[in-house]
Amino acid sequence: MSLSELLLTPAEAAAVKSRGGTDAAVLLAIYGWPEEPGLIFTERRSDLRRHAGEISFPGGREDEGDTDLIATALREAEEEIALDPSSVQLAGALAPVSTFVTGYRVHPFVGLVPDPVELGLEPNPTEVETVLTFSLEVLRENYEMRRLIRRGVPIHTPTYEVEGHFIWGATARILGDLIDRLS
Repeated sequence: MSLSELLLTPAEAAAVKSRGGTDAAVLLAIYGWPEEPGLIFTERRSDLRRHAGEISFPGGREDEGDTDLIATALREAEEEIALDPSSVQLAGALAPVSTFVTGYRVHPFVGLVPDPVELGLEPNPTEVETVLTFSLEVLRENYEMRRLIRRGVPIHTPTYEVEGHFIWGATARILGDLIDRLS
């Protein structure tokens, strides 16, 4: 079965109802498919106003000039980690996910990319501390449901702790959807 057959089409994903007042898009850039798949993440700078220090997929809010949310995801990946949009083969999408604190409706798009070493990825120093890559196998092995306290509110959320990096929140929920679909 191809990767596209395991995912939603962008139109199917757009039809899924979700909360959030501001549209944003992220790119789940998969390399090594199908033999040894892995994903590219960013570690956001610790001095940012929103989502400081968090591990996330490259992405952000929709801009006026974006033709659609796919364009948003590709533009943001290029801005954040210098990922050339022409090197991304769009495979499909996942259902949108809402962020609780910031009120975003995040639209995840999945694309196949060459090996990250060949891509020459460079973090944008104004937004991204570093570019991270993790194999799907390692991510699966390091999944755990946890109770976290966020702004004084307890939440029960999926988490992934890999090599000292902690993935939680919307990124972890999106990652969980992808892993479920690929299993």
